[in-house]
Amino acid sequence: MQERLRAVGWSTGGPSCLLLEAVMSVGRGLELSQVLRRIVEAAVALVDAEYGALGVIGDDNRLSQFLPVGISEEQAHAIGPLPAGHGILGELIRHPAPLRLTELGEHRASYGFPPHHPPMHSFLGVPIRVRDKVFGNLYLTEKRGGREFDAEDETVLSTLAVAAGVAIDHARLYEEARYRQRWLEANGEIVAGLLPGAGETDVLKMIVDHGVRILSADLGVLALPVDGDRLSVALAVGVDAEAHRGLVLPRHGSFVGAALTARSPLISLDVEHDPRITIGPPRWMGLGPAVAIPMMTGERVRGVLLLCRLHGRSPFTEPETAPLLTFAGHGALAMEMADQRRDAEQLTLLRDHERIARDLHDLAIQRLFATGMTLQSALRFVDHPEAAERLLRAVDDLDETIKIIRSTIFGLRTHGSGRAARGMRVRMTTSVERAADTLGFRPSLRMEGLIDTEVTAEVAEHVLAVVGEALSNTAQHAHASAVDVSLIVRDRKLTLTVEDNGVGIPPDGRRSGLRNLAKRAEGMGGEMSVEAPEEGGSRLVWCVPLPRDDASAPRTAQP
Repeated sequence: MQERLRAVGWSTGGPSCLLLEAVMSVGRGLELSQVLRRIVEAAVALVDAEYGALGVIGDDNRLSQFLPVGISEEQAHAIGPLPAGHGILGELIRHPAPLRLTELGEHRASYGFPPHHPPMHSFLGVPIRVRDKVFGNLYLTEKRGGREFDAEDETVLSTLAVAAGVAIDHARLYEEARYRQRWLEANGEIVAGLLPGAGETDVLKMIVDHGVRILSADLGVLALPVDGDRLSVALAVGVDAEAHRGLVLPRHGSFVGAALTARSPLISLDVEHDPRITIGPPRWMGLGPAVAIPMMTGERVRGVLLLCRLHGRSPFTEPETAPLLTFAGHGALAMEMADQRRDAEQLTLLRDHERIARDLHDLAIQRLFATGMTLQSALRFVDHPEAAERLLRAVDDLDETIKIIRSTIFGLRTHGSGRAARGMRVRMTTSVERAADTLGFRPSLRMEGLIDTEVTAEVAEHVLAVVGEALSNTAQHAHASAVDVSLIVRDRKLTLTVEDNGVGIPPDGRRSGLRNLAKRAEGMGGEMSVEAPEEGGSRLVWCVPLPRDDASAPRTAQP
């Protein structure tokens, strides 16, 4: 025993001196994991036991942590998973009072040991209370020399358990303060990022990155509510992130959906086998502890932050997760601020659009119209046929220019006139911007031609459906980091192109969605093709003819 005491740095004085040194030893550290390890080591040394362990009781009255002493790594690996709180260990959980046994196997709650487990006979267990709540239990087995644990050992261990409770409480308070400090720093960085004008995507990435870093998580996921009862995974970083990125999940049957419904943090000790997850592709293999936190502003849930650790790692504790709800609320507020800033920028843009439209109408069109009238009136003074033909072509060019400017004015004014739902340019821009939530980035968009005037309502509905389906397929299957969308109206023909730099379309992949898009084009007298560019990725080209308007305006129409 004296060798064991020297190994942990104690003197070899009397029992009272040893107990005092043990109490002082467990109270020196501030790191909770370090304090728990010292408690077990002190207990083993005090009662001269061969083996010892400290089991931390979780919310489900099972052991969420188990710290053994005296068993080598080889033995622990051969034994297998750590105990969850059955048998004698569970007896102490159900009845938190000192338990002393001469022979473990003779107790009614005992059901034996797993293979490769070292033999154990004598047993002594005492509960550890923190502020009148049972935190866990100390388990000691195999008193050296084949002796039994006696009443003095029980008294010493119970005294140590009281001191351990105080030390654990101090360590938890320190840990909670440390985590709160980290969360405050994270909130400050998010606010600082918003000041220079960070977009919503940048804000979301900061939220996930801070959560993963502060809580030492192996996977971070952020899901946003879409279409009522569904959630779309906007961001995923860490282990198997690709299996989560771009998923659209229902509220019922998913872990993030359960947190959205509960409007409060949810903790899972084993997310891979969590009964609340019943829908979606297999994506949790190897993951264990998890926590999901709704991001709320008032009554509105802006998203759900999910953090996971690998199987076998320690579960998320209350000191770790207590500040999470506040942090998530700050993240939701940051998203709200990003929305408000975007609305303010949009309002400024709309005012600029109205000013430009007014100037184009009052200045440019009037002068072009006057120039066209002058050229037409000059035709009667021109006798040379070729010169007259050139004047007519110039008048035609002016008419086409006026049409283009009018289309531009219409597109500019639909933003602020209450007719945005009918403006094809506006609807196309909105559809592409909405896809940024599922893609994780904003696609580029290029539009050319008389889109607002030549594209009929029927064609517009087909185009919006096609671009929505194409971008959804890209988000789910392409694993792309960039998408380019172009919509061109030229020579009474509309051409929509969606190109990405992803993995391309596998030969044996599902093509039901593509067939539906092709049928839309064929039904309108057009065609669709899917190409594989040499530089990689895929390119979808969807072309349809535009119906001709027989009631077109005469040459040099009134402004």
